Amino acid sequence: MTKQVNKVNQSEQVFDAIHSIMHLFRARQLRGLRDNPHELTHMEYKALGFFFRRPGATQGDLVAHSGRDKAQLARLLKGLRDKQLLEATADEADRRITRLSLSAEGQRIFHSLHQLGVQASSAAVTGMNADQLTQLQELLQQIRNNLEADDKM
Repeated sequence: MTKQVNKVNQSEQVFDAIHSIMHLFRARQLRGLRDNPHELTHMEYKALGFFFRRPGATQGDLVAHSGRDKAQLARLLKGLRDKQLLEATADEADRRITRLSLSAEGQRIFHSLHQLGVQASSAAVTGMNADQLTQLQELLQQIRNNLEADDKM
């Protein structure tokens, strides 16, 4: 019984550590967003990143990917279009579908903000070698797999 209690305590400590690390990382990202002249929210930055990685995706694709409310994302994307950071084009096969991509200005802003994330992640793993990073990625993937498998039950 003691071993089971210790394992539960250790797993709680792991998730407390993950939570704390994400807060520290997100705070550093937000500080970078706030200190930049672009005046973007974290969610706007994430949306730009989504369309940077998936040019021509739709609002529905972002909803499915993020799990966020459709109306909330519609407002967010309208704001990015109003700031001329996103460009919209009609789908060639179905004109009712709008495809979104970063404008030239959106790409420029995303790249500059992305560099802040690269700097933060590099600082976070200072002192870790490639084997340690690989092991950490594998362990975190195992946790993710366990949680996803549990959701399917």
